[in-house]
Amino acid sequence: MSAELRVVRLPHAADLPLPAYQSAHAAGLDLLAAVPADAPVTIAPGGRVIIPTGIAVALPRGHEGQIRPRSGIAIRHGVTVLNSPGTVDADYRGEIQVILVNLGAESFEIRRGTRIAQMVVAPIQQAKIVESTSLDATGREAGGFGSTGMATANRPAKQTE
Repeated sequence: MSAELRVVRLPHAADLPLPAYQSAHAAGLDLLAAVPADAPVTIAPGGRVIIPTGIAVALPRGHEGQIRPRSGIAIRHGVTVLNSPGTVDADYRGEIQVILVNLGAESFEIRRGTRIAQMVVAPIQQAKIVESTSLDATGREAGGFGSTGMATANRPAKQTE
C-alpha cells in the first residue's frame, strides 16, 4: 500500500529532479541539495550547515517524513544528518532543509544536485497522555544508559532513606 506524497518544487530548484526512490524496494527518497550552481557549500571538519532541498511536501495525515543520512557520504566522508532522524510533520508546508554535520577529517563540498539525505515516509501514532501517580513495575526499573542485559547482581543498589 502506498501513500500519496504531494511535492511542490520551489523556484530555486526548477531544474532539479524531484525526490526519487533509487531502487524498486528502497525505503527512502533521495533528497538533493538546492544550493546555487555557482556557490557550492563547503562543510569544514566539525562544521554544520543547513542545506535547502528546494521542495515542500504535503505528507499524508498520520505520517511523518524521517530525514536520514545517506550511508555513502557517511562512510566515505563522515558527513551525516545531525539530528538524525529529523522529522517533517504532516502539517508542515515549508521548504525541507537538512542539517548536515561533517564528522570527517577533511572538508566536504556540497554542489547543486548532490544527494545529501533520504526521506522515509512512515506512519505515526500520537499517544493519549494520561497523568499517573505510579508506573507499572518492570525488571529494568530505572536502569538507564547501558543497563539492559546486565545481570541484576551487577546493578548498583537502589538508594533508600
